[in-house]
Amino acid sequence: MKDQLKKVKLGLVALAVVTALGGCTLDGEDGQDGAIGAQGTAGIDGTDGLDGQSLPRELAIEVVGRFSAGGEEIYGKSAAEIVQFHASSQSAFAINAALNQVEVISLGSLPTAAVGNPITDSSLTSQAFTFPSSVTVKDTDGVEQTIALGVANSVAINGDMLALAVEGESKTDNGAVLFYSLDALGQASFIKAVLAGALPDMVTFSEDGSLVLVANEGEPDTDYAVDPEGSISVVNITDGVPADVAGVINLSTDMVFSNDTLDEEDFDTDAKRRALLSAEGIKFSSPEGTTVAQDLEPEYITISDDGKTAYVSLQEANGIGIIDIDDMTIEVKALGYKDWSQYELDFTNKDEMPSFSSVAGLYGMYQPDTIASYQWNGATFILSANEGDSRDWDEYSEEVRVEDIVDPDEMNMLLSDELQAIYDASGADDGLGRLKVTTVLGDANQDGVYEALYAYGGRSFSIWDQNVNQVFDSGDDFEKISAAILGDDFNSAHTENKGDNRSDDKGGEPEAIAVGEINGRTYAFIGLERSGDLFTYDVTNPFNVAFVAHYNNRDFDTDFELDDDLDNPCDTAEGMDCSEVAESGDLGPESIKFVSAEQSPNGNALLIIGNEVSGTVTVYQVTEI
Repeated sequence: MKDQLKKVKLGLVALAVVTALGGCTLDGEDGQDGAIGAQGTAGIDGTDGLDGQSLPRELAIEVVGRFSAGGEEIYGKSAAEIVQFHASSQSAFAINAALNQVEVISLGSLPTAAVGNPITDSSLTSQAFTFPSSVTVKDTDGVEQTIALGVANSVAINGDMLALAVEGESKTDNGAVLFYSLDALGQASFIKAVLAGALPDMVTFSEDGSLVLVANEGEPDTDYAVDPEGSISVVNITDGVPADVAGVINLSTDMVFSNDTLDEEDFDTDAKRRALLSAEGIKFSSPEGTTVAQDLEPEYITISDDGKTAYVSLQEANGIGIIDIDDMTIEVKALGYKDWSQYELDFTNKDEMPSFSSVAGLYGMYQPDTIASYQWNGATFILSANEGDSRDWDEYSEEVRVEDIVDPDEMNMLLSDELQAIYDASGADDGLGRLKVTTVLGDANQDGVYEALYAYGGRSFSIWDQNVNQVFDSGDDFEKISAAILGDDFNSAHTENKGDNRSDDKGGEPEAIAVGEINGRTYAFIGLERSGDLFTYDVTNPFNVAFVAHYNNRDFDTDFELDDDLDNPCDTAEGMDCSEVAESGDLGPESIKFVSAEQSPNGNALLIIGNEVSGTVTVYQVTEI
C-alpha cells in the first residue's frame, strides 16, 4: 500500500513539472521600456579617404638618365637597338650592332629628379661584353657543327639568364641563340649556343622562363638567289639549362586552320595553303615560285601569361600567327585593312606642312612590327605597332608611288574614275601621287585599272583579341596629335630635321610598343621610329581606351643629315653632315622595355628606350601627377 501511495505522489510531482514546463512555451506580455541611457563618449574621427582620381590619370614622363654609345663612328649603325632590363644587377642591356657587342648600362644610381637637359644628357655609362664569332651547335640529329656568326639582332632576359639571337655570317644562313648566366653585377658567363633558323630576328622568354621562342625571319638576299623559309624555334629550359636542340615550327606542314568546314586534305599542299590564306586576306608579294614558308617572315613574338599560346607578327604579309606551343602548330590570321575614308592622313611631303584628308578607295595594311600582350578579364589581348613594310629588293619590288601607276613611262595603268578625280584634286603627282603603295593589291580583276590603293602601315597602334579580331585602333591620332604639338616638324625622318618628309611613306612609323601597369592601371607605350614621338594610352579596358600623354626627345632646330644605307652614314664625300647629331636628341626609337616600380632602381616605373640612329639609350620615369 505504501508503495502505491509513493507511486501516486511521484506521478503527481511529474505532472506538475510537465505542466510548468508546458506553460513556458506561452509568451507573456511585454514589459514597459526602460529609461533611455546617457549618450556614450564620441568615438575618434576616422582618417580622411584619398581624393578620387578622374580617368585617364595624368602621367608625368621625365628623362632620368641617358647613355650614348659614341659619336660619328656609330650614328646610323644601330648602336642601341633592342633593350632589356636585368633586375639583380639593376642594369639595362642594349644591342650595339655598330660594334657587335652588348652594352651593360648601370642604373643603380638612377635619380628620381629629371636630368637637366634630356636631349644631350649622357649621365649613364656602360661596360660591354662581346660574343664569339663562331659557335658549336648541334643539328636536329644531335651532330655537332661549328657555324660562323654575324650580327646580333635581339636580346631577352628572364631572371639571371640572357638569350642573344645572332644571325649567321650570311643572313640567309642559319643563326644561333647564345645563352648566358648573369651575376649580380650583370657580368655574363656563356652557357651554350643552340642552332636557330635563318635570320633569328627576335628572341623572347615565357613568363616562367621554361621556354625561349625565336622568330626566324628568313629574308632573301637582294637578288633572290637564296630565299630561306621563315620559322619559329622553340628551346626548352629545364632546371636552368637550355636544351641542346630547338624544336621547330615551320610555316608549311605545321600550319593549321581552325575552320571546322575544312579537312586536313584541304590544306595539305603549298598551293592549297596559299589559296586559303589569300582568300582570308594574307598578302603574298614575291617572285613566281616562292613558297608560303618563304613568303611569310616572322618578325616579333609575344607569349601569353600561361605560356601555352604565342603570337607572332608576319609584317609584310599583314598577318599575325597564333602558335599552339604544346602542339607546335601555327594558324595564320589576316589583319584586314584600314579604311582611310573613315580617317584622315597626310599623304604628301611636297607641301612641307601638316595637311589631312580622307581618301575613299585608299586602304592601309596594318603590318605590325613589334607586338605585346596583356590580360583583361582573364583573356589575352595583343597590342600591335602598325609600322608597315614592303618587299623592296633589287630583284623584286612591290613598292611604287601612286604617280608611277599612271605614268606612261612606268606602269602605264589607270586609276578608277573615283580615284582619278581624287588624284587630280589633291595635286596629282605633288598630292596623292606621292604616296607609296603596293602593286600586288588594288587591281582585283587584273584589267589594268586600280579600283583601290593599299598603303603601307596603319600609322597607329591596335588592340586585337586572342582570336586576332580587332577591338581598338588609334585611328589618325598619332599624326594629328604630333602635328598639333610639333607643327611643321611632324612626320620628320630620323636622318635629318625635315618636317613632313615621311608623310608620303608611312608617316612617323609606329615601331616599338610595350605594356605595363602603374598603380592599378595598364598603359601602352608606343614609339614612332622616324619622328621620335612617344605616345601613352590607358588600355586597362581594351574596349575603353584613352590617350594619356605625348613626348618627343628631339631638337628640331639642329641641322644634320645622314644616310643609314651608306657604309658610312656620315660620309662627307656623299654630302652628309653629322656634326650636330649629338645635340639633336634621340633618333630612331626601335624598342621599349617597361620596368615596374617594384623592380625599378629608383622606385618609379621606367621606360628604357633604344634609339638605333643616334645610338642612345634613354631612361624615362613615369609617375602619376
